Formats: sequence, structure tokens, C-alpha cells
Amino acid sequence: MPKAYWIGHVTVNDPALYEDYRKANAAAFKAYGGRFLVRGGAQEVVEGRLRPRAVVVEFPDIDAARACYASAEYRAAMESRLPAAIADLCIVEGWDPEA
Repeated sequence: MPKAYWIGHVTVNDPALYEDYRKANAAAFKAYGGRFLVRGGAQEVVEGRLRPRAVVVEFPDIDAARACYASAEYRAAMESRLPAAIADLCIVEGWDPEA
């Protein structure tokens, strides 16, 4: 089964509140096997338009990625993100060359 990813593009409007979200989301990601591959590092947009911050979180599979987003742990963390940032987020299944 292929891994799955949350891919997010974020505009942070309140860095202090966003830091609360970063701390709060750790419990949900740990519970569902999520790990950061990209977490707001330097980026160069070479085509189109994106928000200033990119985030990629890897999960063991699509079910874990969906369950994490729907979880009470993540929903509680998300409450601190909503007033702090605007985000575009998708959950995408990875490619499995063995399939």
C-alpha cells in the first residue's frame, strides 16, 4: 500500500498563534504516524502562484492521513490555526512503483 501525504500551502498572518498550532498538531501526527518532510523551509516558486509556506506530512497510507485530519486531536489543533493562517491543504496518495 502506498504512503500518503498532506500537502499544504499556508499564509501565516499571526506567527504567535501559528506557533500554538505547530505545538498542538504534534499529538495528532504522532498518533497517526505522520512525519514532516517539508515544514516551511525556503521555497522558490518557479511556475504559478503558491502561498509563502509549504508543508508536506507523510503518513503510512491514505487511511491514516484521512483519519488524522478527521481526528479530535487534529480538529483541536486546527482551532488554533484558523485565526492564525490561511491554508490550502490536500491529502494525496503516493505512487507505488510495485503496484
